[in-house]
Amino acid sequence: MSGGGPAAEAAANAATVEAPANIAFVKYWGARDLERAIPVNASISMTLRRCLSRTCVRVLGAGAPDRVLIAGEAGVRPAPAAFAARVCAHLARLRAWAERECGFEVVTRNSFPAGAGMASSASGFAALTLATVAALGRQIDGSEASRLARLSGSGSAARSVFGGYVQWPGGGDPEACVAEQIAPAEHWDLRDVVALVQSAPKAVASLEGHVRAPTSPHFERRQQLLADRLERVRRAIRERSLQLLGPVLEEDAIELHLIAMSSRPPIFYWRPATLRVLEAVRALRDRGVGAWMTMDAGANVHVICAPEDEPEVAEVLARTEGVVGIVRDGVGPGPRRVDVPVGAPFEEGEAMTGGSGR
Repeated sequence: MSGGGPAAEAAANAATVEAPANIAFVKYWGARDLERAIPVNASISMTLRRCLSRTCVRVLGAGAPDRVLIAGEAGVRPAPAAFAARVCAHLARLRAWAERECGFEVVTRNSFPAGAGMASSASGFAALTLATVAALGRQIDGSEASRLARLSGSGSAARSVFGGYVQWPGGGDPEACVAEQIAPAEHWDLRDVVALVQSAPKAVASLEGHVRAPTSPHFERRQQLLADRLERVRRAIRERSLQLLGPVLEEDAIELHLIAMSSRPPIFYWRPATLRVLEAVRALRDRGVGAWMTMDAGANVHVICAPEDEPEVAEVLARTEGVVGIVRDGVGPGPRRVDVPVGAPFEEGEAMTGGSGR
C-alpha cells in the first residue's frame, strides 16, 4: 500500500466505484474466524461482468455521522437499519485503517437482486471498500484491497476486488488471507446464465450458514476432498476445459447444500423451482449442450456454459416453471472507478430479465 499524502486526501473527497459479484466454483462454507472472515478452506471463483454494485462514498467533516442511502428508480432513500449497521461497521474499520476522523456519506445500488444468494455482499462490500479508499485519496495494491474488503465480514468480497478467475486461500493467518487472480478474464470466455427462482432475501443469511456448517456430519469429509477438487478446477481453467470443470462445479455445489440441509438446525435454501431448473440443465446436457450448474447459498441456479450455448441455455431456463427472471452474465474484468451518478442506468442495463413466472 502507498499513501496519498495530505494534499491528495484533500483533493479526492468523493469516489464512485462499480464492483462485480462473483460465482464460486469451489465454495467458501465455514469460517475459522467469522468476525474477520477467515475461511476454513480455500475457494476459487469467476468474477462476473453485469451483476454490479455501484457505490459512491463522500468524505464528510470530522465528527459528522455516517449516512447510508440506497438509490433506485424511485430516488434515494435511507438504507434498511440492518444493512446500514453493517456498512457503518465497515466504515469504522476503514476509518481506523486510514487514521482519519471523518464521517462518510454512502449511496449505493445494485444491478441485480440483493440478499438472494447471488453474492450481493461480495460486490457491495468490494465497491464500498474501494470507493472509500479512493475518496480518502489513498492508493493500495490488490492484496491490501482484498484484505480490507474481507474485514467487512463478507469473505467473498475478498475475491470481488479482482477480475477474471480468483483464488482465495484458507488458513488462520489474517495477513496472508488475501485473494489473488489466477487467470484474467480474457483467458477464458465463460458465460453464467442465472435462473432466478427467488428474488427476495433468503430466510437464513450466509453468515449464519457459516456458523452452522461445522455441525453437519458431512462437513469434515468435504474438507478432505477439497485439495483434489481445487486442483481439478485450476487445471480446468488452465486448459480452458468445460468438460473438466463442469462435474466439479456440480459436486461442490451439491455438497454445500447437503451440509446446509444437515446442519443443526438445518437450512433449506432450495425451492421446488430449483429442482425443475436442475432437471432442465441435465436435459440440456442430454442433447449435447455443455451446461453445468452451480449454486451459492440460496435458491437460484447459476448455469455455466460456453458463449455459443448461452442463448439456448437462457431460452430453456426462462421457460422453466417457477423461474421469475434470467440473468445473462459472464466473466468480467473486475472493479472500476466511474464518473456517473449512482442512480444512472448501468451500461448494459439491469441484469435481471423476465422468466416464465408460472
